[in-house]
Amino acid sequence: MKKTLEQALALASPRILPRPTTLLSTLIHFSVVVLWLLLFARAFFLQGVVAWSTGIAYVVYDTLLLAFVTWKTLPLMRPTPPLEPDFDARNLPGMGVIVASHNEATVLPVTLAALLRQTHGPAQIVIADDGSTDATHALLTERFGLTAAADGVLSAPSSLYPNLYWLRVPHGGKARALNAAITVMTTETVMTVDADTLLDDDATYAMRAAFASEPKLVAAAGILVPVCGKSVSGRVFQWFQTYEYMRNFIARFAWMRADSLLLISGAFASFRRDALVDVGGFDPQCLVEDYELIHRLRRYSVDHGLGWDVRVVGDAHAHTDAPDNLGSFLRQRRRWFAGFLQTQYWNRDMTGNPRYGTMGMLMLPVKAIDTMQPIYGLTAFALLLGFLFGGHGAIVVSIFSVIGLKTAIDLAFYLWCIHLYRRWTGHRTGSSLWMAVLAAIAEPFTFQLVRHVGALLGWLHFLRGGRSWGVQRRSGLVTRDES
Repeated sequence: MKKTLEQALALASPRILPRPTTLLSTLIHFSVVVLWLLLFARAFFLQGVVAWSTGIAYVVYDTLLLAFVTWKTLPLMRPTPPLEPDFDARNLPGMGVIVASHNEATVLPVTLAALLRQTHGPAQIVIADDGSTDATHALLTERFGLTAAADGVLSAPSSLYPNLYWLRVPHGGKARALNAAITVMTTETVMTVDADTLLDDDATYAMRAAFASEPKLVAAAGILVPVCGKSVSGRVFQWFQTYEYMRNFIARFAWMRADSLLLISGAFASFRRDALVDVGGFDPQCLVEDYELIHRLRRYSVDHGLGWDVRVVGDAHAHTDAPDNLGSFLRQRRRWFAGFLQTQYWNRDMTGNPRYGTMGMLMLPVKAIDTMQPIYGLTAFALLLGFLFGGHGAIVVSIFSVIGLKTAIDLAFYLWCIHLYRRWTGHRTGSSLWMAVLAAIAEPFTFQLVRHVGALLGWLHFLRGGRSWGVQRRSGLVTRDES
């Protein structure tokens, strides 16, 4: 089976078989850069608010996206049927969970405790130990009753928990550890859970029910809630990221309805195992192996006329550790954006390609614009500062009138997302009206700029051919005794 997985990845890899770029794709990507240059040049003519054309373009584009998401999420205004608590367990597909772990001994007890108490829980929980050198070995043997097997060989079941297994592999990165686990899994579906992600008690049940209800479903995302440390910076970053995650999941619902959902977070995602094997599993060369995988699943589905579906499951919830300081946040967003650029480049032939339906004609062109969106945003902010301190008062007043209007639109969208998110997921996280108002006002000049800086660093990382993830410090999920 391992050989089959590796062969499939080689055949599917855009690095092994470079795909020719279509003319339309080239024009789309090229025009985004040319437009930025033309709009930036307007700043040197100083003719009223049009001198800030870069900022206006940024505002218009973002507002159009908000309008699209609002339109596509209207169905969430209808009551969402609750998850059936008595779904016939015999009709649920078997599920195995993979926990990829490299030196995660401090958070593994919490993560595993949550998995072990799942309603209609997984048949297999495999800890894919990616060459850990910390206290992982002692933790798994002494606390969880596991006995280490040879590298690449699945251990015997735990003496304490019969569905818990240990798979040790030489350190080679998360994607390789996941692929090694996929080859030894025996369940119809598999779930990937990061070692710093804490599942709600019915999360695996909700995922299994989703796959049971939709035969064409091959990949599904759960709802993630960010958790940061208790420091002052941690509270600030959790505040901003809570609203960011809410908006992002509402946007994912919108793109799902357009049959164009591409972002499935590997921190909490489920897949049909056979589909993973068919496309070769996760690509170890990509910085965002989960995002890249969905492109290959989509491509394979179109190539073979399978009609596969990718969804976000509003009933499946989890909390995940999120960066709580500027350095960690920038490292995370640098990797995310560099991996996004990798994937966009590798799949550039799909952009503007009608063969891929709405995804090819709408979603991927939007992603082409997103490659330059942070450059537009940072340029607009730099020009605003230049006009402000350059004595161009009339221009600044005009600009702030545009910013004021955009802030009002953003506030309305914030409140819309909070309302829909609560109806859809049942979570009341981030539901404070006044905190939402404050976030909408503060974000354009704070958190949004930090995100753009992280994306700019991602551009540099991508252009240099960087492949490192960087080390993240865990602080949001505090290990506690579950025994």
